[in-house]
Amino acid sequence: MNSMAPPLFLAPMAGVSDLAYRLLARECGADVTVTEFTAASGLTRRNAYSWLKVESDAREKPFIPQIFGGITEEMVQTVELLQDRADTIDINFGCPAPKVCRNDAGASLLRDPDRVVGMVRACIEVAKVPITVKMRLGTGSGQNTALEICQRLESEGVERICVHGRTLRQRYAGEADWSQIREIADSVDIPVIANGDVVDASTAAACLEATGAAGLMIGRGAIGRPTVFHEIKRDLGWTSSPPPWGEENDAIARLWCWNRYLEFSEELYHKHPNKNLKRHAVSFTKGLPGASAMRVELHKEGDQRQLGRMVADYLESMVRPIAA
Repeated sequence: MNSMAPPLFLAPMAGVSDLAYRLLARECGADVTVTEFTAASGLTRRNAYSWLKVESDAREKPFIPQIFGGITEEMVQTVELLQDRADTIDINFGCPAPKVCRNDAGASLLRDPDRVVGMVRACIEVAKVPITVKMRLGTGSGQNTALEICQRLESEGVERICVHGRTLRQRYAGEADWSQIREIADSVDIPVIANGDVVDASTAAACLEATGAAGLMIGRGAIGRPTVFHEIKRDLGWTSSPPPWGEENDAIARLWCWNRYLEFSEELYHKHPNKNLKRHAVSFTKGLPGASAMRVELHKEGDQRQLGRMVADYLESMVRPIAA
């Protein structure tokens, strides 16, 4: 990577950014990956499913688990539990999911800056590793609070902030407001990472220009398209290295990525099934001819190995006309 180029982050996404997908994204050019957001309540109660979400691998450096919760004591305890394995711990104040916000966590906490700052302060007090934060602009009711919160979190010792340019109320509708991210980036000295509506090289360049951000986080634009990281770096002249899949061809890239994801899954999930495999199968085949009919068959398939082969065979059939 060009050392002057801003880093590209794979966003933490529930049901998407499992360990196998994070390692795949790294091989495709992502500089930083973050775990699926994980409930502090589940981790402190030693819930096995929650702990699976924060597994890592020596190939994932830095390792950044993301946690959320509405009870400060649980968040503090979770930081203490994770810090021996984590390089950084990220706290989520950005999730708009109703089931999270109903429990007074995620983006719903942005209505109360004092509470956000108090929670983060308590986590920093016990942390032996850097604490970072991801948030939205506000709740969408009343004035946006992100600017005030970011300024206060900088003085508390937060090392980096990622801002999604939408409010809780917007969820994923409308356009991300990059101008408000700019206002935040201009008001603090710590790195601000911009998130929202970056899907390719042109939107990446536009977002960096509009926000003055220190880096970009890509979420929905990377679902089923981990190649987006390489494509941005290639098209913006940040890398001259060939991609690991060889040719700059979408069908070949998809097939390579899917097979690599299966390899990681086989290696990492031999003790338990890959809960996200079917969702990734749908994402990797989206928009291709005949994919919807193939996905009907996928949903009937209970055997994960067979499901993986079905998708690989389908993607292989997309590549054959190119090779012919």
